[in-house]
Amino acid sequence: MKKILKQLKLIALVTTLTCIVLTLFVIISVQAWTHTEAGKVPPKTAVLLHAVHNNLVTANMKPPSFLAKSGKATYTRENLTIPISDGGEIPLRIYKPIEGESYPVIIYYHGGAFMEGYGSINTHDNIIRSLAGRTKSIVIAVGYRVAPKHPFPAAIEDSYDALVWARDHAKEHGGDPERIAVVGDSAGGNLATVVSLMSRDRGGPNITAQALLYPLTTFLDVDFASREEYDSGYYLLSRNVMLRARELYTPDESMWALPYTSPLEATHLYNLPPALVITAEFDPLRDEGEAYAKRLSEHRVPVRSIRYNGVMHGFVSFYEVMYRGNHGLSQTASFLNQAFKQDIPYESYQLHVFEGVEEGRQQIQEEAEAYAIGSFLIGKKALTFIPFIK
Repeated sequence: MKKILKQLKLIALVTTLTCIVLTLFVIISVQAWTHTEAGKVPPKTAVLLHAVHNNLVTANMKPPSFLAKSGKATYTRENLTIPISDGGEIPLRIYKPIEGESYPVIIYYHGGAFMEGYGSINTHDNIIRSLAGRTKSIVIAVGYRVAPKHPFPAAIEDSYDALVWARDHAKEHGGDPERIAVVGDSAGGNLATVVSLMSRDRGGPNITAQALLYPLTTFLDVDFASREEYDSGYYLLSRNVMLRARELYTPDESMWALPYTSPLEATHLYNLPPALVITAEFDPLRDEGEAYAKRLSEHRVPVRSIRYNGVMHGFVSFYEVMYRGNHGLSQTASFLNQAFKQDIPYESYQLHVFEGVEEGRQQIQEEAEAYAIGSFLIGKKALTFIPFIK
């Protein structure tokens, strides 16, 4: 009996020591990941960047089960195609409430560098679904055509055609044609604000608001500090991708300064819808997004400009596991909900900087989740070294 107890104590000791060693290994690993080429980033940002660069996550991958949330479906999803002005067709995906009518309508333009293989309505489906729920709106994701097969102006014309279609068919889908907003991220942010310009210039649908998530606003070689500091690709957008996008989407250099490719260079920005512009600290597009927000304000457009420190390009896509991403998506929904209910007042331009989570319980939760995800990633990578396990 004594021998058995001694063996059990030994097993318990070994198990405890093993857990301590593994825990220390995870902590040391995550802390090492926080030290990046351009400075230190928060643990949650670090583990996500590590996961992406080591191919441990994919665009359509679900969050770990311990972070996933479930709930009753309140929206239907429909895929369809619509005709466009040059005689072709493009796909749309529509999320709409199961019951009711006369809902606001949101047109969503996905990011993806204007190039095939970099983004689609599928890669951004999580944002589209969540935005529908948070705004109680009909959300229409636009599958606009992309380069190299379809260079400029295919993407902007498709995007504008989708806006007109949404206005003309809103009532058929239970929407309100008088309450339409445009939203986009990265290249899609460019399209959202360009469509706003086009609709103003062409006397098109009235747009209630525009929400731009880390938008590209100029194709010109402007000397922005963020382009120099964060363009290696480690922060999910590289100089090579940006140059490749410009080469394929705008093959003629004369296109680079057009207001419909580079809205930052537009002569005037008067009479555009109220705008929310969200930028990220570790993002080559940060400075041009904020410069565009400031120019909008200078032209008397109501603007809310928020920079999220501690995060990278595309961070809102990680809203399911990243507090700052969830906060950014909540701010987007809040801005749109306000715009749908009342006029957004004009105020002098001010850049609001969101430093991060609050101290206390939320801080502890964010740190704990970062190490939990770190453990998940280390375990997943370890499995790749074991034969016959995929």
